[in-house]
Amino acid sequence: MARVKRGNVSRKRHKKVLKLAKGFRGSLSVIFRQAKPAVWRALSYAYRDRRNRKRDFRRLWIARISAAVNNHGVNYSQFMNKMKKNDITLNRKVLSELAIHHPKTFTSIVEAAK
Repeated sequence: MARVKRGNVSRKRHKKVLKLAKGFRGSLSVIFRQAKPAVWRALSYAYRDRRNRKRDFRRLWIARISAAVNNHGVNYSQFMNKMKKNDITLNRKVLSELAIHHPKTFTSIVEAAK
């Protein structure tokens, strides 16, 4: 029976993995056997951290809003509750940006919520 030559297929597979491993340190970017698990790990971290980034930003926005609202004598949860009751629909990202870059506008929002 004739043997199967698969040099082309494996070369393509190796090149695909090594292309993804570009920029890794040391032999992780050069040797296929070491690059393959490094690429798997990197891809799984990338998948996980795309979701974690959203959590991290939300935590940052909440911390910024909380700090800005404390200057007005209200805590974060009371402020958000008053915002909902008064039908002021601004998301946390916008509130955070207003608190940093436009403090006068943010102050007027806090007063409107009270």
